[in-house]
Amino acid sequence: MEIDGKVLDELLKGCQKAEDIVGEGGLVKQLTKALLERALKGELTHHLGYEKHDPAGYKSGNSRNGKSQKTLKGDFGEMEVEVPRDRNGTFEPQIVAKHQTRFKGFDSRILAMYARGMTTRDISQQLREDYAVDVSAGLISEVTEEVAELVKAWQSRPLENLYPILYLDALYVKMRNDGRVENRAVYVAIGIDMEGRKEVLGLWTSANEGAKFWLAVLTELRNRGVKDVFVVCVDGLKGFPQAIESVFSKAQVQLCMVHMMRASLNYVTWKERREVAADLKPIYRAATVAEAEQELANFTQKWGGKYKSVVRLWKENWEHVIPFLAYPAEIRKVIYTTNAVESLHMSLRKVTKNRGSFPNEESAIKLLYMALMNASAKWNTIQSWKEALNQFEILWPERIREATGRGV
Repeated sequence: MEIDGKVLDELLKGCQKAEDIVGEGGLVKQLTKALLERALKGELTHHLGYEKHDPAGYKSGNSRNGKSQKTLKGDFGEMEVEVPRDRNGTFEPQIVAKHQTRFKGFDSRILAMYARGMTTRDISQQLREDYAVDVSAGLISEVTEEVAELVKAWQSRPLENLYPILYLDALYVKMRNDGRVENRAVYVAIGIDMEGRKEVLGLWTSANEGAKFWLAVLTELRNRGVKDVFVVCVDGLKGFPQAIESVFSKAQVQLCMVHMMRASLNYVTWKERREVAADLKPIYRAATVAEAEQELANFTQKWGGKYKSVVRLWKENWEHVIPFLAYPAEIRKVIYTTNAVESLHMSLRKVTKNRGSFPNEESAIKLLYMALMNASAKWNTIQSWKEALNQFEILWPERIREATGRGV
């Protein structure tokens, strides 16, 4: 709707600077107040069915009954608004609802700052500086608490029948538990669907990362609708492959090469780490399993005497080191690293670093949920996904058809 220029000219009379228009007590704030109060009067007229002073209202059974003051918070700061009342108390305004003290957009600003990792004190100070509004920590907690219901619904939502690739990992967050602050594991599962889109399937917490807990996580994923997974990318946790295979018996378990390298270099002196890392790289960069075995033999010949633990680590996990070698080179990196999880962890750590610790598990999950919603909104389809999907459809057409009903 275009506003008449003459009306604007009349409104702008006496405005000499920007503050006269958008500042505290400026034209925009005054106009907002006037429009709200005018609209509220209109709502009451509609509710009563007659205009003010209209004889039709005589002995109608209800009438106007003065006004009450309400303070609203918003981008404009604080604003006193007069809300009309009716004698019977049946008037329920919609534009400014009963008990409403903030414009909805204002809550969105609070949630946006919270999702970036700002503490309640930081948010309160920022709102005071930006909008001259005093917002208590209790009010901020009340706004963010509304997210808790979203988390519950998200955590129990139905999932796709098939995720060709599933990444599993954990990060550690300080939170209070039984009266003391401790590092607790936050488990993250990211699935890649048939369209090559990444999706966080859930967040779970436990005192530490273990195969037994992962078994419970995987069982929950199955109960929420996941029928099959082709490749599960994990770190080198002992017992992890067995937990996966007990729930998704046909899944290939692929150890993350980044974790394998880190675990290997823990046994190596600082002085020789670069050289050892360079000699390990040809193993997972090999074109075939036979070539990878030869590169491991070369590494063993050179370093086996000094670093027996590194050689033993690779040999013991060999079955879960090599599955990615069955795929073309351009898609191997998608499969053999947990980069998708690591990049998400970086985003989550950014928002948790400002917190010394969380008061409880619920508050930690609430913030992490909001942060991952922000992060996942920027995600794109996995690179080279079409090539990967073609390989899957050649290898497991029956499993795709069984899980999804999709013919290939």
